[in-house]
Amino acid sequence: MKRTRFYVTLLVLMLQHFSYAQFRKYSNEFLNIGAGARGLAMASAQVASVSDGTAGYWNPAGLVNVKDNPQVNLMHAEYFAGIGKYDYGSLAIPLKDNKRVLGLSLLRFAVDEIPNTTALVEADGSIDFQNVTSFSAADYAFLVSLAQQIKSTGKSKISGGVNAKIIHRKAGDMATAWGFGFDAGIQIVNNKWKIGIMARDVTTTFNAWSFSLSREMQEVFYRTGNDIPSKTTELTAPKLIVGGSYNFRLNKNLNLMTEANLDFTFDGRRNTVLSTNAVSLDPKLGLEASWKNVFFVRAGINNFQRALDDDDITNTKKVWVYQPGVGAGFRLSNVLIDYAFTNLANQSNPLYTHVFSLKVDLVKKGNKK
Repeated sequence: MKRTRFYVTLLVLMLQHFSYAQFRKYSNEFLNIGAGARGLAMASAQVASVSDGTAGYWNPAGLVNVKDNPQVNLMHAEYFAGIGKYDYGSLAIPLKDNKRVLGLSLLRFAVDEIPNTTALVEADGSIDFQNVTSFSAADYAFLVSLAQQIKSTGKSKISGGVNAKIIHRKAGDMATAWGFGFDAGIQIVNNKWKIGIMARDVTTTFNAWSFSLSREMQEVFYRTGNDIPSKTTELTAPKLIVGGSYNFRLNKNLNLMTEANLDFTFDGRRNTVLSTNAVSLDPKLGLEASWKNVFFVRAGINNFQRALDDDDITNTKKVWVYQPGVGAGFRLSNVLIDYAFTNLANQSNPLYTHVFSLKVDLVKKGNKK
């Protein structure tokens, strides 16, 4: 009986999370996971240096670096021992003048086979496990990106890009949401350094939720003292990401690129390096060493937070924690395979996951590089 109440309460919390129309501090959080093993290995410090098809996610202005041939990017990751599955795919299509690029991206994060035990207990108090069903909680996002070169003089270049994104979220047949929003970004390149600025949810992204609960399920909610959710709108506040990168040419074959990003959020106080009621600041640091642009080694840290010290028996002392990431990659002709080993929690409470991604330049016949 206690387990039944637990699952009912869990289901109610999932539904009621969307039952009030206001800014949500962690709204559409699946869109903050990342795209591509390169970016995840570098702790998501990408807004300035990204220059492939994943730029549709990190900063659409970077798509202008995809030239001549379309490019496909694919990624798969599993979290919490395979309970959560995250998939990403994108297609970048250079337009005829090579000054504009169209990008299409699809993201999905899902937890499948969630038990629905609201009908486990019969009216007479008996338990019938045949009444237990399962459902999936899945989040989808479809991004349409357009990037354009604004100015190019010598080794200097300025490009801009925008995203229009459609969001679909669902919890089985019980709750569904549709949302819409915009992102905008810019990249400035000058020889060895780059600057990137990305405004996410610049016009405020919304999710309109609707619920469809059977009469039997509503009765269970009523008996367990839970409110029955109704239609509502969930709002996502804008976020500003500013970053800079620099290339250190160590020798003819070896290159070291470093990048630092600053995430500014405006949805209230967060547990970050700098936190106020008006704005919170979260830094990200990443680096990539490459040899002949064929072999790559990457590392990064982000998500700096103050947390309780596990070694403090008084449970009062706080220490700084962070999330590390490392990775590698290699290029074979027009194919690039990347790997990342990332932490979902922090260095004192590790929850690591393996991430693989694939990038393919669709070189046309007669146009091979």
